[in-house]
Amino acid sequence: MLDRIFITFAIIFLGMLAILVVFGDFIQPHDPLLQNFRARDQGPSATYWLGTDDFGRDVFSRILEGSRLSMTIGLVAPLIAAIVGITMGTTAAYFGGWTERIVSRVTDMMMSFDPLLLGVLVVALLGPGIVNLSIAISFALIPSFIRLSRASALSVRQEGYVDAAIAMGRPSYSTILRHVLPNIAGPLVVMTTIWIGSAIRMEATLSFIGLGAQPPAPSWGNIVRYGVQNIFGSPLPALFAGLAITLTVLSFNILGDALRDRLDPDRTVR
Repeated sequence: MLDRIFITFAIIFLGMLAILVVFGDFIQPHDPLLQNFRARDQGPSATYWLGTDDFGRDVFSRILEGSRLSMTIGLVAPLIAAIVGITMGTTAAYFGGWTERIVSRVTDMMMSFDPLLLGVLVVALLGPGIVNLSIAISFALIPSFIRLSRASALSVRQEGYVDAAIAMGRPSYSTILRHVLPNIAGPLVVMTTIWIGSAIRMEATLSFIGLGAQPPAPSWGNIVRYGVQNIFGSPLPALFAGLAITLTVLSFNILGDALRDRLDPDRTVR
C-alpha cells in the first residue's frame, strides 16, 4: 500500500513537472532574468509566489525556467549514454575476442573514476557550458551502461535461439536487434530511468560549482549557489531549488524501482 502511494506521488509529480516544463512560458508570472532591486530578498507573496533573490528576480519563475535545462540534460545525457554504452556493450558480448577485451579495458579504466569526478574532468577539459555539460554527463554514464549491457548480453548470447539465428545466416546486426536487445531491455530501461535522476543531480552539482549553465541562464544548481551565497539575505532560492532537485531525483528513483519490480529480469522475450 505504501509503495503504491510513493509510486503514485512520483508519477503525479513528474507529470506536473513535464507540464511546467512544456508550458513554462505561459505559467511564469515574471521574466526569470528581470532584475528589480527594489524587490530584492522578499518573502513569498501574491506577487512573488516563492519570494525573490538578491537581484530582485522572481524565484518561482527562475526555478521554472531552470527546470527546462535540468530536465533536458537529465533526459538527453542518459539517452546518449545508453545508446553509446549499449552499442559497445552488446557488440563486445556478441563478438567477443579482441573486441570484448578492448571494451572491457576501456570500461574498467573509466569506472576507476567516480561518475561525478569524471564529469568534472571532462567539463574542465572542454570548458563550462550547456553542451559541454551534456557531453560530460553522458561520458560519465557510459561505463555503467556498457557493463550492464555486456553482462546481460553475455547470458543471452549463449541461448539456443541466438545460435539458431546465426546458423540461419542472419546478419550480426539483425541478430542483435531482434534477439539480443529485446531480451536485455528490462534492466536497461530501469537503469536509464534511475540515471535520469542521477544526471539531474550531477547537472545541479556541476552548475553549483560553476561548471554548468553560466549566468544569467538559470538552472537549479546555480540557483542553489546564489541562495547559499546570499543565505543571510534570503535562503529561499536555495531552499526551493534544493527541494525541486530532491523531489525530482526521488521521483525518478521511485519510478525506476517500480519498473525493476514490474520487469522481471528472469522473464525473457522470445
